[in-house]
Amino acid sequence: MIAATHNKGKLREFSRMLEHKEIEITTPPEGIMETIVENGTTFAENALIKARTVFEATGIPTMADDSGLCVDALGGDPGVKSARFMGEDTPYTVKNAAIIDMLKDVPDEKRTARFECAIAVVSEKGERVFLGTFEGKIGYEAKGDNGFGYDPIFYVGDVSSSEMSAEEKDSMSHRGKALRAMIGGIDDLV
Repeated sequence: MIAATHNKGKLREFSRMLEHKEIEITTPPEGIMETIVENGTTFAENALIKARTVFEATGIPTMADDSGLCVDALGGDPGVKSARFMGEDTPYTVKNAAIIDMLKDVPDEKRTARFECAIAVVSEKGERVFLGTFEGKIGYEAKGDNGFGYDPIFYVGDVSSSEMSAEEKDSMSHRGKALRAMIGGIDDLV
């Protein structure tokens, strides 16, 4: 199965969580991902855009994830534009610092946030979308080295998701939940 992403963090999570199901993950051929315009208004729409495009170009069953951070005090932003927030080439250290700064006057109980994930699977047998959420809050500082993206500022209790072990994060994360739903629901698609 092709995973329609070049995000190394997502590829590690996909491979780690799918290895017991004996689903081999490969990346799309060069040039396909660069042509995709993610102009959906939801994570599910963007995941389907990516999965359909890669499947149509290759004929190989394809999975695609679209996910992001939704901060309640920011009206749900960065949301579906999480990767493009402040520009795609802006390092996440800068993005994370900006979000913390935007929330500097927001009290702890109003710093609620969630990661949302939609994984679309498209094959010659049809298409399906699997969803997952990961509830937490935005911390006051970035911590941890185990995650990627917004993980260092996303806290569950007193621990950032970037401080969690891979197994702990997989057990509760948005992507972990969506992947488990996918594993249980794709036998008729692949």
